[in-house]
Amino acid sequence: MADLEPMRGQSVASASGRKKSVAEEPVTSVLGGGEIPIYSERELTADDEVLAALGYKPEFKREFSLWTTFCVSFAVLGLLPSFASTLYYGMGYAGTPGMVWGWLIAMFFIQCVAMSMAELCSSMPTSGGLYYAAAVLAPPGYGPLAAWLTGWSNWMAQVTGAPSVDYALSAMLLAGASITHPNFVPQNYQIFLLTTLIMCIHGCISSMPTKWIANFNSVGSTFNIVALFIVIILIPASTNRQSQGLARFTDSKTVWGDFYAGTDFPNGVALLMTFVAVIWTMSGYDAPFHLSEECSNANIAAPRAIVLTSGVGGIFGWFLQLVVAYTVIDIDDVLGSDLGQPWASYLLQVLPQKTALAALALTIIAAFSMGQGCMVAASRVTFAYARDGCFPCSWWISRVNRHTQTPVNAVWFNTVLGICMTFLIFGGSLAAGALFSIAAVAAFVAFTIPIFIRVFFVGKRFRPGPWNLGRYSTYIGSAACAFVLLMVPVLMLPSLTGSDLDATSMNWTCLVYGGPMTFVVIYWFVDAHKWFKGPKVNIEHQMLGREGNVIDGKEAGAQDSGDSSAGSITKEDRQFDDKLAADLA
Repeated sequence: MADLEPMRGQSVASASGRKKSVAEEPVTSVLGGGEIPIYSERELTADDEVLAALGYKPEFKREFSLWTTFCVSFAVLGLLPSFASTLYYGMGYAGTPGMVWGWLIAMFFIQCVAMSMAELCSSMPTSGGLYYAAAVLAPPGYGPLAAWLTGWSNWMAQVTGAPSVDYALSAMLLAGASITHPNFVPQNYQIFLLTTLIMCIHGCISSMPTKWIANFNSVGSTFNIVALFIVIILIPASTNRQSQGLARFTDSKTVWGDFYAGTDFPNGVALLMTFVAVIWTMSGYDAPFHLSEECSNANIAAPRAIVLTSGVGGIFGWFLQLVVAYTVIDIDDVLGSDLGQPWASYLLQVLPQKTALAALALTIIAAFSMGQGCMVAASRVTFAYARDGCFPCSWWISRVNRHTQTPVNAVWFNTVLGICMTFLIFGGSLAAGALFSIAAVAAFVAFTIPIFIRVFFVGKRFRPGPWNLGRYSTYIGSAACAFVLLMVPVLMLPSLTGSDLDATSMNWTCLVYGGPMTFVVIYWFVDAHKWFKGPKVNIEHQMLGREGNVIDGKEAGAQDSGDSSAGSITKEDRQFDDKLAADLA
């Protein structure tokens, strides 16, 4: 099959020196195995060939390396500020046993999710990420629906990331002001205005050229790592517990076994409820998937960055949990302090004031970097979905700025939406806390849909990329799916039960996440199923060995896995195509 007649009228050249069919690339694509992408604007690099095989034109500069991609995802992860933001949940439901046991157990299963996701990323390194994977892997006829549900859930997780981080950052900044000026009590409108300002700053930075963003996030992530190490060492070294008449550290029996009655549920359920802190903290490891179109050697570097982020984050996050669990003095005081920020309250409880302020300052700077990483990742997801027509005014949102070569419109679309979401601040701490729960639940649902399809429906139709789990793929994917199926309802449980439960103590995640997703499902059956066909390819392609059968991706779009044809391809053409693809493989 190597002697096929060249296709006349095409000037495209690639890094390999010849035109390659999709079947020759290590990808699972919306295109047929024997189809050849056509791109005549410039020579294609190896990364561009893989992207073209997935159906997309190369539109970004590939200026992210393994390290800078890891830096963005680690910034999104933001261990120190994430832990500080979710201390209320990790400590508040089950106390120190929830922190040490909860993190350890949850991290095992979260690593399973991350590894299964990395396998998908290696096979489909595109900004659409999980959304693209769900569409391609779904059973025939269900590709668009799988993509629709995955995309909207993932987008909700992404778009709530920066607002929740910046809200927590604002609360920490104002808590620091309260420490130095005891008469100052932060008001909700002050937190809202400060959050809005920070969101706008992050929007400006995220609109810069790719190389600038990569360098900024590299510096920010390096600071995150350094700050994490400093705080982990600083707290046990500088704690003033002994001057308060206590032992330097709480004994292990109490730390590991003395549950705090923060909920009416049994200790086992309370332990599961603490997982919301772990899940929200560790939800940033999908960022390399969405940055893969800007990453060099994407189908190896991006999955490595996913696993590296989850693994490193899990280990050092647990160290931080241990430090806090062994030094905290009064959990009630931490959770109920007038400062309104448990991390600041904890630091004041166990450290001298100046040392506590120094640790808080490190956390604030790290949180700023984390919010920036969240904004970058979210803008890439929004761009990818708008490129496929998922939003109103998608034509505007998906526009790439010709000066910066970045999706500036998507950045500011997310910024405005994020500012609107922060109005939840005026609904009280429980309403604002829904931002964190939404991000955890929505991300987990989106992460798992394509993994579930891959494990239970795809079988040998999946073409693994160069980074894969081999024979362990099914077992690891099954563990990931089982964990998520258990955790989604647990993450929506209120802390109180029976007659004690009222509107002020309700867990509003089921409404704030379930409401929009219910609308998304209804919209699908009422209208969206008529026009949404999953990922739309935007590159021309034609069948191997067939002259003239050129398909314009912009007009024809891509068909989901259940479609039998696209453009001018007939049933006979497809059979010919499949035979050639089999011979090539």
